Amino acid sequence: MPISLNSIKQDLDSHIGESLVVVAQAGRKKVTRRKGTLTKTYRAVFVVDLDQDQNNFERVSYSYTDLLTKNIELEFEEL
Repeated sequence: MPISLNSIKQDLDSHIGESLVVVAQAGRKKVTRRKGTLTKTYRAVFVVDLDQDQNNFERVSYSYTDLLTKNIELEFEEL
C-alpha cells in the first residue's frame, strides 16, 4: 500500500527537533550521510539544520517526494 505525502508530513511533524542522519543517493554508487536536526516542515518540503563541524553549509531542504521515491532515507537517533 503506497504511503501518501500527507502521511509522510504528519510523521515528520512528530519528529521536529530530533537528531537524525540523512542518507542521500549522490550518484550511481555514491551515498552521502549528513547529520543534523529536523527543524521545520512545510507544505512540500522539510528543513534539516546540519552539524557545522561535519558540513560546509548550514541547512538543507528535501521534498516529501524524495522520501516517497526512496531517493533519501532518514535515520532518527534513538534516545
